[in-house]
Amino acid sequence: MKKIVLFFVLCLIAILTVWLHFSSVGEDQVLEESSFSSPLTADSEGYAKVLEPRPFLFPEDHGAHDDYRSEWWYFTGNLEGPNGRRFGYQLTFFRFALAPDNIESESAWRDQHLYMAHFTVTDVKGRRFHSAERFSRTALDLAGARNDRFQVWLHDWSAEGINGGIFPMHLKAEHRDIAIDLLLSTQKPLVLQGDRGFSRKSDKAGNASYYYSYTRLSTEGSIRIDGQNFPVSGSSWMDREWSTSALSEDQAGWDWFSLQLSDDTELMVYQLRLKDGGIDPHSSGTLIPARSNPVALQVGDVKIEVLDEWTSPNSKRTYPSRWRLTIPKQQLQLEVEPLLNDQELNLAFRYWEGAARLAGTHRGLPVTGFGYVELTGY
Repeated sequence: MKKIVLFFVLCLIAILTVWLHFSSVGEDQVLEESSFSSPLTADSEGYAKVLEPRPFLFPEDHGAHDDYRSEWWYFTGNLEGPNGRRFGYQLTFFRFALAPDNIESESAWRDQHLYMAHFTVTDVKGRRFHSAERFSRTALDLAGARNDRFQVWLHDWSAEGINGGIFPMHLKAEHRDIAIDLLLSTQKPLVLQGDRGFSRKSDKAGNASYYYSYTRLSTEGSIRIDGQNFPVSGSSWMDREWSTSALSEDQAGWDWFSLQLSDDTELMVYQLRLKDGGIDPHSSGTLIPARSNPVALQVGDVKIEVLDEWTSPNSKRTYPSRWRLTIPKQQLQLEVEPLLNDQELNLAFRYWEGAARLAGTHRGLPVTGFGYVELTGY
């Protein structure tokens, strides 16, 4: 959120889900990105649309919203192991509707929803970035999300509230040489992003999402890399969004930041980039102070300067790799840089998502911290 809404990701996921729906490809097979490079043009008729603010109801809204075309449960975190060894992780579950729920099927295997999950671990000392993905239909409980309590899963990757609630929350994922087993507890209340959780992405009606976050989650557990287990602790971030729409035709992608400062402030900012090189006026964000209400940020409140770039040896794409974020009204200036430059996910959809460190000043006092950055459309 995730981040900022992953609309551009879901444009490509749409192509992927239709392809899987009518093919015999295995659930865990990694597919070439070139197969899904076309934009989404499918009709959204039959799906609910995000048109205005609405009340949020829990635990129901932690679960699936099958009448909308897409949604995701998004976790990232920066963790520390023995002797200060640093790790980052991402675990994201996506749901995508293949058809509106009013279309029925008699097959136990064929249903209207497909889940995809991305799992990454950043090993800073080892200078390695690990990534994996999975796909599954919801049939036979292979994947899904509950609405009576918090639980989302894809095979044995899962995020589940303990004792019937949402927190403490248990995250679990394993793929070949990497695994996480983490327990998350919230340190701050839920934050409704945008206008009471209504996050508009363009002038077009329906180009919006319902969006909320838990911006500071204390985290403990273990990370396994190449057969070695590391006890870890630190802080995570959770984003939740659901929608039916996609990026507008003039938008190329976005830069999204979720940052946790040492003074107990958090910052979420996303910048929607236009194809002509400009910034969409619907770019926005939220500042969450230590002991006061969240502050909504508009496009003119935040200045993002790119200070450096990095070119991927795999895709040959060039991404920003260091930034200066300035919010004059909040007396905040930060420099943000990745813990590793090479945190590009080379999966069915190729994008950059990685752990980062920050340093700067907030209201005249020095601050440090960590966060995550997502870059799409490069």
